[in-house]
Amino acid sequence: MTEAEHRKPQSDEARSFYDSEITSEFAVPDGLAMSRTVGGEPETTSEFALPKGLDVPQPTAAEPEGSAFTAPRTYSAKDAPPAFTPPTGIPVVSLTKDVPWQDRMRTMLRMPVAERPAPELVHKSEDDAGPAVPRVLDLTLRIGELLLAGGEGAEDVEAAMFAVCRSYGLDRCEPNVTFTLLSITYQPSLVDDPVTASRTVRRRGTDYTRLAAVFQLVDDLSDPETAISLEDAYRRLAEIRRNRHPYPTWVLTSASGLLAGAASVLVGGDLLVFVAAMLGAMLGDRLAWLCAGRGLPEFYQFTVAAMPPAAIGIALTLAHVDVKASAVITGGLFALLPGRALVAGVQDGLTGFYITASARLLEVMYFFVGIVVGVLVMLYVGVQLGAHLNPDEALSTDPRPLWQIAASMLLSLTFAVLLQQERSTVLAVTLNGGVAWCVYGAMHYTGEFSPVASTAVAAGLVGLFGQLLSRYRFASALPYTTAAIGPLLPGSATYFGLLSIAGNEVDEGLVSLSKAAALAMAIAIGVNLGSEISRLFLRVGSAGKRRAAKRTRGF
Repeated sequence: MTEAEHRKPQSDEARSFYDSEITSEFAVPDGLAMSRTVGGEPETTSEFALPKGLDVPQPTAAEPEGSAFTAPRTYSAKDAPPAFTPPTGIPVVSLTKDVPWQDRMRTMLRMPVAERPAPELVHKSEDDAGPAVPRVLDLTLRIGELLLAGGEGAEDVEAAMFAVCRSYGLDRCEPNVTFTLLSITYQPSLVDDPVTASRTVRRRGTDYTRLAAVFQLVDDLSDPETAISLEDAYRRLAEIRRNRHPYPTWVLTSASGLLAGAASVLVGGDLLVFVAAMLGAMLGDRLAWLCAGRGLPEFYQFTVAAMPPAAIGIALTLAHVDVKASAVITGGLFALLPGRALVAGVQDGLTGFYITASARLLEVMYFFVGIVVGVLVMLYVGVQLGAHLNPDEALSTDPRPLWQIAASMLLSLTFAVLLQQERSTVLAVTLNGGVAWCVYGAMHYTGEFSPVASTAVAAGLVGLFGQLLSRYRFASALPYTTAAIGPLLPGSATYFGLLSIAGNEVDEGLVSLSKAAALAMAIAIGVNLGSEISRLFLRVGSAGKRRAAKRTRGF
């Protein structure tokens, strides 16, 4: 017998044994009887088979298996317990219609979805089904993008987005605003699938004229007597986007120089200091525009813009010109301090938007570090060249009420121009800035209060008057408050802190910079507190109160 014949099985028993060796791990051993499952249940899914003797009721045809919205089997509508009613009754939400839409929308946003008052149902025909939900959400996101890019607070942006959706009948919507991301979710009912849309804010710019136009659009959409179709809203939004700035470039550059000159007068400068600070700020503004045209980030733009005022102040000191070089540098810093972003960041933190507030404050910190780097570079160069800069010059500033009031009003006016405000709001914000400085001067110089307390009270009045003016105009409060806080910005404390650090006096420099940070926080908190106090005079109903957050006790 050959080797091949020897390997080949010669009988059925041998052939069966030969086949079982290949799949022996899946074969049933001899002598073991396996009972077959009823219904042909495969062995691979036997763990999902029901045991014998277990009777499980099958769902009816009207009740889909696994539905989360079906009533439990043990529930009976006939034997249902009575509904629970609180002892004080169910609160009735009253939203007066003669108050700004911001307050009405903010009131509903602060309530849970189940407690929000639904709009009145309008019976529509089959042909008139209303605009498509995705288009309404897209319009809402575009409006929110313009508001957030213009510097509006996160809560006001959410209120505007909610107002747009509600004006088109989408009441069950939830807007969400962060620093660079906008999203909104709409769910028609508990059993319908939600629709979510989002939009990213890529670029931010300062144009309060555009901001006012967007607020007017939202106000018209929120008015039940004004019927604006979705196409008309898109058309107006496109016109707002294409709107040119109200002031040309040369006016903005001149306003930057006048702002720095007015700030130098506030800290004790004379006419020569006014001109020097003006030239330094205008040169820094042009350099910043050049860097922006080259695509450099804003950090480097602030760094470059802070160098010319410091260089001019050091040059005057080296030339032994009898002027206050500190006033020149301080005036240049006033034109660069990010007061708008600071107020918006603190406001978001106070209203509970901590992620957006952290991002805004981080942005402010980067801008401030850019200013510090630019000024410190020039101060180090000046110290190496032998410039004698005296930090104690800030203590010899004598109050000049008339000159300082005029300078504060000029500073607020030029700040309003830089913010691209409407011409109709410039006069009001100029007067608001003058009142703020009068209050600060009366408390600090006459009443000898601390600068932080004086700044907080003055900023509170700015926020109060700004909110009242915005309610009178049914517009945003930013154009009436941001420019008015210009005279209160901590420019001198910032400069003298940097000067002390440049002179190797780090401890004194940190103390001065801490004072500048305290003044900045006092401004932001004062503006927000004044705005909240103004809302107390116009109550929006019992549900308008903000509910206190429950403490989690660490978990």
